[in-house]
Formats: sequence, structure tokens, C-alpha cells
Amino acid sequence: MDAIKTALTGAGLAVGDGGAPPAASIPQSGIYAALYFGPGQSVSESLADARTDFALDFQVTYVAPTAEKVLWAVQRGRVALHGPIAVAGRSAWRPEEQGGPPMDRDDDVSPPLFYLPVQYRLQSTA
Repeated sequence: MDAIKTALTGAGLAVGDGGAPPAASIPQSGIYAALYFGPGQSVSESLADARTDFALDFQVTYVAPTAEKVLWAVQRGRVALHGPIAVAGRSAWRPEEQGGPPMDRDDDVSPPLFYLPVQYRLQSTA
């Protein structure tokens, strides 16, 4: 999970874990990403049932004041997550984009914000 957050912050995105990052870390542009992780699951690597493989589903919700800025943030995130993810002691595949719902606008906040959740799956082995 730390490796995903590091990749996104390395791409210049303010990142919150389980919601928006602290207000002080959100840039003036109003663009940020919120990470939501599933519990993950151990996966058998062979018929011997050695459970050294691990799969993790996660979602990055990109948030910005305009639809164009959300799409910009999504592209930054895709580039950041396209490269290899470094996890100490493990070999990790590139995160596989699973899609997600379409962009939406939150009119319950003022000013309104646009958001776009993108879901991924990351697999690794020891």
C-alpha cells in the first residue's frame, strides 16, 4: 500500500488514505487522489498450496474542481502506476486497471467537485 501511495505522490499528486488528504496538503489547484484498499488475498502459487502470492484490489478516486482537471489527474496516476511497483522482498506485477464508474460531480460541497474512481488489482510474489 505504501508503494502505491509513493508512486502517486511521486507523480505530483496529493494523496489521502481512505479519503481526502489533509487540507494543508491539497494544492491550490484543488486536485488530489484518495486511496481505498481492499483486504487483499493470499493466492496459491502451485498445487502444493504454497501461499506466497498475494493479490490486492484498490481504488484511486481522483478529485478536482473541473472535469478536465480530473482527467489530467487520472492520466498522471496511470503513468505513475504503469511502471514497476517496488515492494521490499517481493516481485510485483504492474497494477492492472480494472475500470470503474464514470466521472461524477458532487454538488453537496461548495464549490462542487468532480471525481472519478479507477479500480486496480496488484499481484505480487515472494
